[in-house]
Formats: sequence, C-alpha cells, structure tokens
Amino acid sequence: MVETVTETNTAVAAEKGGPVVLQVLPSLVTGGVERGTVDVARAIMEAGGTALVASSGGIMTAELARAGATHFELPVHSKNPLTIRKNIERLQALIAEQGVEIIHARSRAPAWSAYYAAQRAVIPFVTTFHGNYSAGSLLKRAYNSVMARGDRVIAISDFIADQLVSRYGADPKRVITVPRGVDVANFDPEAVTGSRLIQLAEQWRVPEDYRVVLLPGRLTRWKGQGVLIEALSRLHDRSGIRCILAGSAQGRDHYVRELENDIARCGLQDTVHLAGECRDMPAAMLMADLVISTSIEAEAFGRVIVEAQAMGRPVIATDHGAARETVRHGETGWLVPPGDADALAHMLEYVLSIDEETREQVAYRAMENARSTYTREQMCARTLGVYRDVLEEFGRG
Repeated sequence: MVETVTETNTAVAAEKGGPVVLQVLPSLVTGGVERGTVDVARAIMEAGGTALVASSGGIMTAELARAGATHFELPVHSKNPLTIRKNIERLQALIAEQGVEIIHARSRAPAWSAYYAAQRAVIPFVTTFHGNYSAGSLLKRAYNSVMARGDRVIAISDFIADQLVSRYGADPKRVITVPRGVDVANFDPEAVTGSRLIQLAEQWRVPEDYRVVLLPGRLTRWKGQGVLIEALSRLHDRSGIRCILAGSAQGRDHYVRELENDIARCGLQDTVHLAGECRDMPAAMLMADLVISTSIEAEAFGRVIVEAQAMGRPVIATDHGAARETVRHGETGWLVPPGDADALAHMLEYVLSIDEETREQVAYRAMENARSTYTREQMCARTLGVYRDVLEEFGRG
C-alpha cells in the first residue's frame, strides 16, 4: 500500500464531525468518474469529514492533495481475479487503519474488492453506476451486477436508475439518482476572455466570419463522428461552416484514418477539422455556434451536453439515454434519432438558420436548465446526503 500525498490526520478530521469516506476507482488519470471523485472528496473535507481515495494513481492525485484528501495507491484497476481477491485484504486493512465508515466504489473491478471488504468490516457499501455497460452475456451481466449491490446505489441519470432496476434487479428503494455536476463557474460565458477565444481560433484556423459546429468527445466509433460527417456532406450549403471534432483518439489510430478517409470521400477537407484533445473546452463551446452529441449508443449522462447548455450554446443530441433528460426538445436544444445522418442534416440546417432572438431564448433556457439542475455543488450535496442516510441506516448517523 503506497500513500502518494501528505497524510491527512484522520483523528483530527474525524473530530470535526464528518464521516471517514473511502472512494475506490481504477485510476486518477482523466475523465468524468475521476472528476466526480475529486469533487466529492473536496466536499467531504469542506463538510468536516475525511476523504480517502484508493486507486492505481494518475495525474489527478495532485488535485486530491489540494483538496486536502489522502490518496492510497493500490492495484484496484486490475481485473485479474487473484489481484481482486488480494485487494479485498488490502482494502480491509485500510478500513481498519483509517477508521473508514463508508466505502464508495465507482467502477466494477474495484467494486468487487470493496464489496467484500465492506461486508467483512460491517460498514456501508455505496456504489455509483457511471456507465451504460454492455450486458450481452450472462457472464458480463454478472460482472456488472456488483454495482447494483450497494446499500445505496447512485445512478447518474434516471435512464441508468431504470436500467439498474430492470436489468440487474436492484431494490428501487436503494437506488438514488444523482446527476453528474458541471462546474458552472468554469463553464460560464462571462468567465471566458477574448484572448482565449482568439488563441483557440488561431490554433484551429477558424476564419472570423465562419459558423462553428463543435463535436466534443474522444474519437471512438460509438460517439458517432462518422454520422456527423455524413450529415455535413448532405447539407445544401456548407459554405462558411467549420466543423471541429475535438477529442483525443487515445491510441485509436485506425479509427482516425477511417474518419480521415470519410472526410476525403465526402469532400469535406476544408470543412471538418480533427483538432485532437482540447484543453479549454469552455472557450471552444463559446466559440461554437452549435454543439453536437451524436452518440450512437445511449449516453449514461453525457456531460458535454450540459456543459454546452451552461455556456448558452444550442445543442443537438441523439434521442436516447440520458439526453432525453438533459435536453428539452425545442426548448433547451434538439434531439434527433441516433445514427440518422439525414435527420441530423435537416436539424443542422434548421438550427444554423434560426434568428438571433430565438437563439437567445434557447440560450437563456439552456443556461437555466444547467444551473438549476446539474451543478457540481448539487451533485456533491446530494452525495453527502446519501452518506448521511446510509450511516443512519447502519445506526452510525
């Protein structure tokens, strides 16, 4: 067991009245699961508790340190059955050493270890079901099922909550929907300076008078970049449009070549730009005239849809999964059938042609939607409420 940041004084923190919570996830590299872990750890510390995190490590351990949390490096990312079994003992020892009162698992492999460690220690086991996991076989469904075994099971959308009950037999009384939260102080149009917009426009070579269509998301087939390329090829007029596909390929070189071939086949070399990873997404969204989410498979939540709304940008998303919750069709954005390039092309032409007054009305409603329902502060407060409830159930509240 390796502690990778300065040790928090558990005894002192516990005296402040909050619980000692151990969150467990595969790594702290980057992504929504990792961001939520750091946000909740910070909220635990601010509420007077003790935030502990076990993972295989990563660049975001520095953020945990700044939040006052303590990280323990363990091989909980491994799917090897022998390692999972050994991790039960490692976590059980950590629970005893640190006085852990709740263990919160955020991914399947570490959840199996955390589940049995919690049972042995007789402490609450909480899970967050983050993904729309494939469950095509009995073995896969059984592997996923650990995420439905929590004393409380947090679903990041009603779509996932329904899936937990119908597919995995979770007790509806133990399932709580806590949507993912967006940092609305960061995703705020007023917070983005003109210099940031200029820098990004120069980096992406976007002419000043062009309309920008932005698809944020890692380059993987299920995100549907190919559908957007096909839709753009079917527009009656593509002049003055620049489409930015902003996201890392994460080693999927074959898919990048496939997208490049599609762009060339459709004659869109001057329209579509593969921008790679974007490190200033608020500026990218503010620069965009339209933000797209074309996921072919249903999103468990779809954070970029809410981030775009927080920035007051019109959004088009596919009509399945959690997008049906985060987008009010015709009010805060628009929905199209998944995988339907014709429908997407028609919607692109419509949204890009709406007048300024309609755009402002959509922007206002979209920002209100994001700020009233999907903030980081709301997510953290609801998660801490789950902790309080489960501790009371165990007679420790």
